[in-house]
Amino acid sequence: MIHQLPEIAVHFPGGKKVDATFEQFMVKTDQKVKDGGEESAPQPFMLFLSSLATCAGIFVLGYCQSRGIDTSGISLTQTQEMIPDGPTRMRLGKVGIHITVPPGFPERERAMLVRVAEQCAVKKVIENPPEFVVEAVTSPG
Repeated sequence: MIHQLPEIAVHFPGGKKVDATFEQFMVKTDQKVKDGGEESAPQPFMLFLSSLATCAGIFVLGYCQSRGIDTSGISLTQTQEMIPDGPTRMRLGKVGIHITVPPGFPERERAMLVRVAEQCAVKKVIENPPEFVVEAVTSPG
């Protein structure tokens, strides 16, 4: 069964800014000054990377909330490594998600935090990439 997600519309508000709208939300992006932008918003690639971290975070948060675990001493940090992909290109080679817990946090719960963070839907899409179809179409009238 195919389930359609909300359409995402992209607009160009000026300069190097590119905005995406879906449902009632707007996501703004920009480029660094050195790349011709104003750095008024994150770059699209950093939004992508932050979606991995926040997705893992929502799974950790949900687990803690469902078990009454105080999250005030829990945090996630994500690291990224780019590796060469040919003579002039780089690609994402490694992503690390580190879950910091307070002293005395039960070992069993630590392991469960890792297990639930690994369930992140964004991570699963990368592990099983979708088919991409990019095309140019003529607007009606």
